[in-house]
Amino acid sequence: MPARHRHQEFLKFLRVIDREVPKGLAIHMILDNYGTHTKAEVKAWLDKHPRFHLHFTPTSSSWLNLVERWFRDLTGKAIRRGAFKSVPDLIAAIQAYLDANNAGPRPFEWHATAGEILEKVRRGRAALERIAS
Repeated sequence: MPARHRHQEFLKFLRVIDREVPKGLAIHMILDNYGTHTKAEVKAWLDKHPRFHLHFTPTSSSWLNLVERWFRDLTGKAIRRGAFKSVPDLIAAIQAYLDANNAGPRPFEWHATAGEILEKVRRGRAALERIAS
Protein backbone atom coordinates (compact mmCIF):
# COMPACT_ATOMS: atom_id res chain seq x y z
CA MET A 1 0.00 0.00 0.00
CA PRO A 2 1.42 3.43 -0.89
CA ALA A 3 2.40 5.83 1.87
CA ARG A 4 -0.38 8.19 2.84
CA HIS A 5 -0.18 11.76 4.05
CA ARG A 6 -3.38 12.22 5.98
CA HIS A 7 -3.82 13.72 9.42
CA GLN A 8 -3.93 10.20 10.89
CA GLU A 9 -0.37 9.52 9.72
CA PHE A 10 0.75 12.92 10.97
CA LEU A 11 -0.75 12.20 14.40
CA LYS A 12 1.04 8.85 14.47
CA PHE A 13 4.29 10.68 13.64
CA LEU A 14 3.67 13.20 16.46
CA ARG A 15 3.05 10.36 18.93
CA VAL A 16 6.35 8.72 18.00
CA ILE A 17 8.19 12.00 18.53
CA ASP A 18 6.39 12.50 21.85
CA ARG A 19 7.49 9.04 23.03
CA GLU A 20 11.09 9.32 21.83
CA VAL A 21 11.99 12.87 22.90
CA PRO A 22 12.71 13.24 26.64
CA LYS A 23 9.68 14.66 28.42
CA GLY A 24 11.42 17.78 29.72
CA LEU A 25 12.28 19.11 26.26
CA ALA A 26 10.23 21.46 24.12
CA ILE A 27 9.72 20.31 20.54
CA HIS A 28 9.82 22.89 17.75
CA MET A 29 8.74 21.72 14.30
CA ILE A 30 8.97 23.65 11.05
CA LEU A 31 6.15 22.67 8.70
CA ASP A 32 4.61 23.74 5.45
CA ASN A 33 0.97 24.79 5.26
CA TYR A 34 -0.32 21.39 4.13
CA GLY A 35 -3.89 20.91 5.38
CA THR A 36 -2.96 17.77 7.27
CA HIS A 37 -0.99 19.85 9.78
CA THR A 38 -3.97 22.02 10.71
CA LYS A 39 -6.87 19.54 10.90
CA ALA A 40 -9.11 19.83 13.96
CA GLU A 41 -7.92 16.45 15.27
CA VAL A 42 -4.29 17.57 15.06
CA LYS A 43 -5.07 20.87 16.78
CA ALA A 44 -6.88 19.01 19.58
CA TRP A 45 -3.89 16.69 20.07
CA LEU A 46 -1.48 19.62 20.12
CA ASP A 47 -3.63 21.44 22.69
CA LYS A 48 -3.04 18.46 25.00
CA HIS A 49 0.71 18.44 24.28
CA PRO A 50 1.90 22.03 24.90
CA ARG A 51 5.59 21.17 24.53
CA PHE A 52 5.01 20.98 20.76
CA HIS A 53 5.52 24.30 19.00
CA LEU A 54 4.67 24.37 15.30
CA HIS A 55 6.22 26.99 13.05
CA PHE A 56 4.80 27.26 9.53
CA THR A 57 6.71 28.40 6.48
CA PRO A 58 5.00 31.27 4.65
CA THR A 59 2.55 30.33 1.91
CA SER A 60 4.11 30.36 -1.57
CA SER A 61 7.62 29.84 -0.26
CA SER A 62 8.38 26.17 -0.88
CA TRP A 63 12.03 27.17 -1.36
CA LEU A 64 12.19 27.59 2.43
CA ASN A 65 11.19 23.97 3.00
CA LEU A 66 14.42 21.99 3.32
CA VAL A 67 12.69 18.72 2.46
CA GLU A 68 11.54 20.20 -0.84
CA ARG A 69 15.05 21.52 -1.45
CA TRP A 70 16.45 18.02 -0.82
CA PHE A 71 14.01 16.47 -3.30
CA ARG A 72 14.95 19.19 -5.81
CA ASP A 73 18.59 18.14 -5.46
CA LEU A 74 17.72 14.45 -5.75
CA THR A 75 15.71 15.13 -8.89
CA GLY A 76 18.37 17.33 -10.45
CA LYS A 77 21.33 15.11 -9.64
CA ALA A 78 19.91 11.58 -9.91
CA ILE A 79 16.61 11.47 -11.78
CA ARG A 80 16.17 14.24 -14.35
CA ARG A 81 17.41 13.30 -17.81
CA GLY A 82 17.76 9.71 -16.66
CA ALA A 83 16.51 6.82 -18.75
CA PHE A 84 15.13 4.14 -16.46
CA LYS A 85 13.91 0.94 -18.07
CA SER A 86 12.23 -0.25 -14.88
CA VAL A 87 11.23 0.79 -11.39
CA PRO A 88 14.17 -1.18 -9.94
CA ASP A 89 16.50 0.87 -12.17
CA LEU A 90 14.99 4.09 -10.80
CA ILE A 91 15.28 2.79 -7.23
CA ALA A 92 18.93 1.88 -7.87
CA ALA A 93 19.66 5.43 -9.11
CA ILE A 94 18.00 6.93 -6.03
CA GLN A 95 19.90 4.54 -3.74
CA ALA A 96 23.20 5.44 -5.41
CA TYR A 97 22.44 9.13 -4.81
CA LEU A 98 21.59 8.42 -1.16
CA ASP A 99 24.76 6.41 -0.66
CA ALA A 100 26.94 9.15 -2.20
CA ASN A 101 25.12 11.90 -0.32
CA ASN A 102 25.34 10.06 3.01
CA ALA A 103 29.03 9.19 2.55
CA GLY A 104 30.00 12.81 3.13
CA PRO A 105 27.08 14.60 4.80
CA ARG A 106 27.28 18.33 5.28
CA PRO A 107 24.85 20.56 7.16
CA PHE A 108 22.78 22.95 5.10
CA GLU A 109 23.93 26.51 5.68
CA TRP A 110 21.68 29.48 5.00
CA HIS A 111 23.58 32.30 3.36
CA ALA A 112 20.71 34.77 3.41
CA THR A 113 19.75 36.70 6.51
CA ALA A 114 16.24 36.44 7.93
CA GLY A 115 15.62 39.99 6.68
CA GLU A 116 16.68 39.08 3.13
CA ILE A 117 14.44 36.02 3.15
CA LEU A 118 11.45 37.97 4.45
CA GLU A 119 12.04 40.71 1.85
CA LYS A 120 12.04 38.07 -0.89
CA VAL A 121 8.75 36.67 0.46
CA ARG A 122 7.29 40.22 0.50
CA ARG A 123 8.32 40.84 -3.11
CA GLY A 124 6.93 37.48 -4.19
CA ARG A 125 3.59 38.15 -2.54
CA ALA A 126 3.42 41.62 -4.08
CA ALA A 127 4.06 40.12 -7.54
CA LEU A 128 1.35 37.51 -7.01
CA GLU A 129 -1.11 40.18 -5.89
CA ARG A 130 -0.37 42.24 -9.04
CA ILE A 131 -1.03 39.18 -11.21
CA ALA A 132 -4.24 38.30 -9.35
CA SER A 133 -5.74 41.79 -9.59
